[in-house]
Amino acid sequence: MRPLASYPDYASAQRTVDTLSDAGFPVETTAIVGSDLRLEETVTGRLTSGKAALRGASNGALIGLVIGLFLGLFTATTISFIGIVIWSIIWAAIVGAIFGYVAHALSRGQRDFTSRSAIVAGHYDVLVASPMVEQARSALAHAASGTAGRSAPGSPGTMHMPGGPGPDGPMHMQDRGMRAPGGQDHMGMPGRPSMERPDTHRTETRGTDPGRTDLGHGPGPDTRRDRPE
Repeated sequence: MRPLASYPDYASAQRTVDTLSDAGFPVETTAIVGSDLRLEETVTGRLTSGKAALRGASNGALIGLVIGLFLGLFTATTISFIGIVIWSIIWAAIVGAIFGYVAHALSRGQRDFTSRSAIVAGHYDVLVASPMVEQARSALAHAASGTAGRSAPGSPGTMHMPGGPGPDGPMHMQDRGMRAPGGQDHMGMPGRPSMERPDTHRTETRGTDPGRTDLGHGPGPDTRRDRPE
């Protein structure tokens, strides 16, 4: 067996083996080995005589349920079966509470707390059989590239606007007074001309002779025909 990868927690090593399994790799040639083992005991609370009796009662009730179900198999009626189960639970709970209280009293306060113990490792190594190491590395690399491809640009959930954010893009409106290129509207949509008229088409009227309006570009050709008086 040769090391393939090392992780500080078991969950990461488990995910690696699961990835190899999804890729079709023969995971029966792999192993997860924990090193630097140590015992960790987590204190969950203070233990009193009442809590010791309650714990004993719950353990006794569970044992009484099993005994009652076994004895109820030899009864003839349903009422007898239920009665035996209930009485077994009650008496077993009472006996368990007594034993729990007595055991805590005999400890004389040497262990007045409850705890939960677990064996953990400093790091976890994923080992693979020597002939399969390169194949395992290729499978992990292929899975990693597939994951990166799903999160690359163009994947679902990522929107890219055509034309880009450059100054010539159709959505670039900064420092242009919301004016788009010719033939486009304010939002850059083709086929809808802008509602803003250029300054060259603005006219200025000045008062002249009655009945005439000076357009500011000189008089144009007179297209009126002579009419008889």
